[in-house]
Amino acid sequence: MNNIIYTKSAPIPIGPYVQGIIFNNIIITSGQIPINPISKKIESNNIKKQTLQVLNNIKYIINQANCPVKNIVKTTIFLINLDDFNIINNVYKNFFIENDSYYPARTCIEVSRLPKNAKIEIEAIAIKL
Repeated sequence: MNNIIYTKSAPIPIGPYVQGIIFNNIIITSGQIPINPISKKIESNNIKKQTLQVLNNIKYIINQANCPVKNIVKTTIFLINLDDFNIINNVYKNFFIENDSYYPARTCIEVSRLPKNAKIEIEAIAIKL
């Protein structure tokens, strides 16, 4: 049985999908772009700020399922400019360290465009213990 995850702390979906789903003990988030859930807008064109907003959106979704960041086992990053890779890595590394977490397995893909002209989108899989 699938349980839908919904939290006001993360952006509402901009299409026909949910923020996340719990299936047995697996939590799967939909791809998150850097929308601020309060303003409902992408507030910065800065890749550092966009990356942190996306990671926080994921954190709020999995926390809503009573799961900590340290239980994230896989992420997929979509970015529009591979030249931003080192900047993203630094924000990503600090995010997981600050949340007392190991780094999850990861895939990073350069794409030509993302919804709302975001520079980055990340999806995550976590295991609820």
